[in-house]
Amino acid sequence: MDKNGVLRGNSPAKVDSNGRLKVPNEFRRVIEQEFGRDLFVTSLYGDNVRIYPLAVWTALEKKLAQVSTTHPARVKFLDRVNFYGLVAKLDAQGRVVIHPRVRESAHMVGEVDVLGNYNYLEVWNHERFLSKLQRERFTDDDARALADFGI
Repeated sequence: MDKNGVLRGNSPAKVDSNGRLKVPNEFRRVIEQEFGRDLFVTSLYGDNVRIYPLAVWTALEKKLAQVSTTHPARVKFLDRVNFYGLVAKLDAQGRVVIHPRVRESAHMVGEVDVLGNYNYLEVWNHERFLSKLQRERFTDDDARALADFGI
């Protein structure tokens, strides 16, 4: 995490029996200072949860508004994020409710990993994320692809 409002790194957390995630303090601090408490909680594939500050999500929606309403990729994207998504708010204790549809699909119970992705958070069931890391190894081809961007 840094003082410029970037969400980065990983922090373990738990989802309680009421479906509430206590957002780790280092992420919570940046979100509240940079964006406020309003959030959009969703998923693209149903295997994890994305938590966007509402201001970030609104900016993304403005970009989507520039795409034809009949463009298949736009339709698929909005179908998925709206199916899983709901507006939410950080409560006074820094918790956010992960609503049942996405909570069940992404197995958001118990131990989870909260990962910073620059301007939004991605939350994974811990065991599911470990399996993903094993299944989707970082390859030499991945390194070459990033080298094209100077990374």
